[in-house]
Amino acid sequence: MPDHDHTQLDLPKPSGNESAGHEHGAGNHSHGEGHHHGHSHGAGVTDERRMGWAFIIIFIFMVIEVIGGLMAGSLALLADAGHMVSDAAALGMSWLALRLGKRAADADRTYGYRRLEVLVAFVNGCTLFAIAAWVVYEAIRRFAAPVEVLGGPMLVVAIVGLLANIVAFLVLNGGNRENLNVRSAWLHVLGDLLGFVVAIIAAGVILLTGWSPIDPILSVLVAVLILKSAFEIVKSSAQILLEGTPPGLDLSVLRADLAAALPAVAEVHHVHAWSLTAEQPMVTLHVRCAPGADPSSIIPAVNQRLKERFGISHSTIQVDPEDCQDEDCR
Repeated sequence: MPDHDHTQLDLPKPSGNESAGHEHGAGNHSHGEGHHHGHSHGAGVTDERRMGWAFIIIFIFMVIEVIGGLMAGSLALLADAGHMVSDAAALGMSWLALRLGKRAADADRTYGYRRLEVLVAFVNGCTLFAIAAWVVYEAIRRFAAPVEVLGGPMLVVAIVGLLANIVAFLVLNGGNRENLNVRSAWLHVLGDLLGFVVAIIAAGVILLTGWSPIDPILSVLVAVLILKSAFEIVKSSAQILLEGTPPGLDLSVLRADLAAALPAVAEVHHVHAWSLTAEQPMVTLHVRCAPGADPSSIIPAVNQRLKERFGISHSTIQVDPEDCQDEDCR
């Protein structure tokens, strides 16, 4: 039985969409490999600018909030300031990743530098876990040894912070939500918005009743919000880094759909799906020709079907003859 090399490598090409086929003289097998690429550069530039402006807004207020939290003695403000330190770092690294991601592919990195965005998102998510743990630890200490909280300064800083985060939220809200970095930044800012709402409530309770324990209690709520965002970011980025199947893509459905929709395809096997980034899924697969089918017609037909039905614009297809001896065909 002839050997198959099932690892097909797609090298980025400068053109927008392309299909190609070729044959190999390996035993009695005829193979074809198809490449189909689609990229949007305008969205990348817009996302980079949005990320840059959001970083500036968050960084400026982060400094204000740290000073205000220390002056007011508010753990809720310091907890959210810690979150904003992570947000500022996340936005800064995400902006850098988007910028470096535009570098062209080279001999060492044939897919380019786009995966750097996912790596940065994973690091940002792990950092959020550490910040949330610190907030919970400080809250426990505050319960054991209560600290006086100045409700007035806390309320002023929280209101200004809410306004700053609304601006940052609106800046990011029009970005490409499929991009993991943009989505994680959007979730971070949304978490900050909720955090400042919590801080405003805590300040109001302290001003009206003088009950300071509300501050560490609500700061734990902020920590829970941080953990929720962190979990989603780490989960999504880890799935990509581990070459997992893109969310929402069922490979059994994909195999059945190609065989049912394309008369020239008798069977689909050796299907591997992964993502370069959250918005760029990729697939490699083998298809076996139906009796009497023209192998040269299969590659463009499969490419088109993958793009229209499953939103996959980058694929590598190997075409096997109807008498293929591959163990999966049998």
